[in-house]
Amino acid sequence: MARTNFEQLLEAGAHFGHLRRKWNPKMAPYIFMEKNGIHIIDLHKTVKLVDEAAAAAKQIAKSGRKILFVATKKQAKDAVAERAAGVNMPYVTERWPGGMLTNFPTIRKAVKKMSSIDKMTADGTFDNFSKREKLQISRQRAKLEKNLGSIADLTRLPAALFVVDVQKEANAVREANRLSIPVFAMVDTCADPSNIDYVIPANDDATRSIEVILEAVCGAIAEGLAERKLEKEKEGEEATDNAGSGAGSGKGAGRARIKKAEAVATPAAEAVEAVVAEAPAEEAPAEAPVKESETKTEEE
Repeated sequence: MARTNFEQLLEAGAHFGHLRRKWNPKMAPYIFMEKNGIHIIDLHKTVKLVDEAAAAAKQIAKSGRKILFVATKKQAKDAVAERAAGVNMPYVTERWPGGMLTNFPTIRKAVKKMSSIDKMTADGTFDNFSKREKLQISRQRAKLEKNLGSIADLTRLPAALFVVDVQKEANAVREANRLSIPVFAMVDTCADPSNIDYVIPANDDATRSIEVILEAVCGAIAEGLAERKLEKEKEGEEATDNAGSGAGSGKGAGRARIKKAEAVATPAAEAVEAVVAEAPAEEAPAEAPVKESETKTEEE
């Protein structure tokens, strides 16, 4: 079953490319025709490539890894933030922090700093600072939250990137390529698709077009997460059943050993009783003779 269809993409305006003078020749395989000086994207290829990208994203989510969504342009910010948060995936909708991937430990330190500020506020340490220090820390916390709050749960490098507008997010794509991280991207007719692993040719300037693609990909991610949850529950049930059967077999083995010991002990006890019965009775000891001296003494 296709994640999206031709009519849905057509209604969303996903087929509109850029002016001919702005096109990138490497996008020629994905262009259907030119009309009024504007390139028209082949939506039949878009439908197929969306399915391929969604299948790959589903497998990544099913394996328990993260996909980082990147979209800092105005038309895509809200749509990406809403749908990425809906499937519990990290996202960047403000300025891309330089070295986000290639210098990931430094980014993690900034996130930990934000957590330490929250901890100070919770335990009352924050109240001991002066008014000026409180203001400075609060501003720093707000800045960190704006830029890094959406990646606070990203404890390691993401398994893949999903990018809207590869030209605007060129730094993110460059860092991902350097680290061999797969890139999913919506690519318009003016962009270079050669550095993208999963190309989705579509209009990346229309909000509705972005939403349709995101719904397809995030829907696949949600399915992957649901399947992963079911597998974990099944494994837990099997582990519980195995533990129960192991305990039952242990008890059964114990009972068998006890019965075997009783079976061995019964003939042994019977043999001992038979030997005791056949043994001759012991004679009573003879009375000692009475001495004459003792008799005379008693008579006297």
